[in-house]
Amino acid sequence: MGEKKILADNALNMNRRAFLGKSALGIGGAALGTLLGCNFYQKEGELLTKTDNPMGIKGILHSPHHAAKIKRVIYLFQSGGPSQFELFDYKPLLNQRRGEDLPESIRNGQRLTGMTSGQDSFPLVGSLYDFKQYGKNGTWISDLLPYTAKMADDICVINSMFTEAINHDPAVTFFQTGSQQPGRPSIGSWLSYGLGSENQNLPAFTVLLSRGSGRPNGQPLYTRLWGNGFLHSLHQGVQFRAAKDPVLYLNDPQGISKSTKRAILDNLAELNEKQYQEFGDEEIQSRIAQYEMAYRMQTSVPEVMNTEKEPDYIYKMYGADAKIPGTYAANCLLARRLAEQDVRFIQLYHMGWDQHANLPSAIEKQAKDVDQASAALVADLKQRGLLDDTLVIWGGEFGRTNYSQGILTDTNYGRDHHPRCFSMWLAGGGIKPGIVYGKTDDFGYNIVENPVHVHDFQATLLHLLGIDHERLTYKYQGRRFRLTDVEGHVVKDILA
Repeated sequence: MGEKKILADNALNMNRRAFLGKSALGIGGAALGTLLGCNFYQKEGELLTKTDNPMGIKGILHSPHHAAKIKRVIYLFQSGGPSQFELFDYKPLLNQRRGEDLPESIRNGQRLTGMTSGQDSFPLVGSLYDFKQYGKNGTWISDLLPYTAKMADDICVINSMFTEAINHDPAVTFFQTGSQQPGRPSIGSWLSYGLGSENQNLPAFTVLLSRGSGRPNGQPLYTRLWGNGFLHSLHQGVQFRAAKDPVLYLNDPQGISKSTKRAILDNLAELNEKQYQEFGDEEIQSRIAQYEMAYRMQTSVPEVMNTEKEPDYIYKMYGADAKIPGTYAANCLLARRLAEQDVRFIQLYHMGWDQHANLPSAIEKQAKDVDQASAALVADLKQRGLLDDTLVIWGGEFGRTNYSQGILTDTNYGRDHHPRCFSMWLAGGGIKPGIVYGKTDDFGYNIVENPVHVHDFQATLLHLLGIDHERLTYKYQGRRFRLTDVEGHVVKDILA
């Protein structure tokens, strides 16, 4: 290309339209930096990649839509679908009519999974485990959950949850993202986008995984469940692993000092900023913010993950497994530590509840995994004054059938997926403690009082955080999306 051609092209790029276009990108970049809570520029005009904002990263909402009841959420997701009949929804009629076929008038032709739709009969089966009433309101809780039973006055049990999803992947995806189809942002990502973070050294959305002993090699979980979907990647969940390196690629390579790393990041941020000025891709700004968060996490993550200084009575509260990294008990203890650091959304996934066969022995092991630690988490938050502004959620993606999957014997049975009614519990700020909400029929097959849909649950969660679920939206491909899609209402009866 000749010299005259190069000069001519440069002249075209320096007209008034190009100047205004590039100026607009610069102004837009500064505005985005403000929204993300990142102070990218010093007063002298020099590039600054290290934020001076002690309050962390701001969300898109400058203020809540209404007064918030809570500041953070700890979601104890029980992946696989815990059986409500063995845990919270006491149905003595199922034991009285054990082995009888499920009446068609109760099933009413409702959809079954392919795993039981071909059965010749659907023998009713109640729990082999006893139930007792606890607390001031006489909440029915199974003998499998003795520690949970002791905190009956602190929790709200919902026995009337329901969903449309009948298989694991769409059901878990529905709870986590508000859609049965993959690709939408998860709850934690929506909260990061809307409210931001109150800690500049830790992500707003963290994830911890554990594998239960009920069915250890059961249903898998996918990283997209804590993904950011169409939101900026800054809002994706960060998984903390039970390993030497809790977060992958966080530590510096051997021979790289902190000062060298700081210089590398400063230069890299300058290059990224130039690229943003050229292309206007907002994801570039998210990338800069992520590099900075990773830099700060090099100090904050090892500190919060190290529980060695916890006193002995805390380990005794959470149980012996609390000293074993990667267990449910250890993750519950970490959840409390993250809550102390004002992490906005702390997601625990505990796998192993998908018990299609050998349910009595499997659920006994699974319940033992979670019972003591879940109750300890609530008690620990309470004694530290954190429960008042924290919401704790315990539950899975659906429930189990009132009939046996496969052969029913005196000591053994299984249960298939049942989306039409199941149980979960909530505790903490803004929730009425010590109540049972919703009711199912005597067979535990259909809801007869106060149904709560997945979108209702999500709308209520957002409401407690000061967010109107209809007003937190993101425009993508010409449509304004929200967590609750086009449904959902706040369940005001369970609010304190």
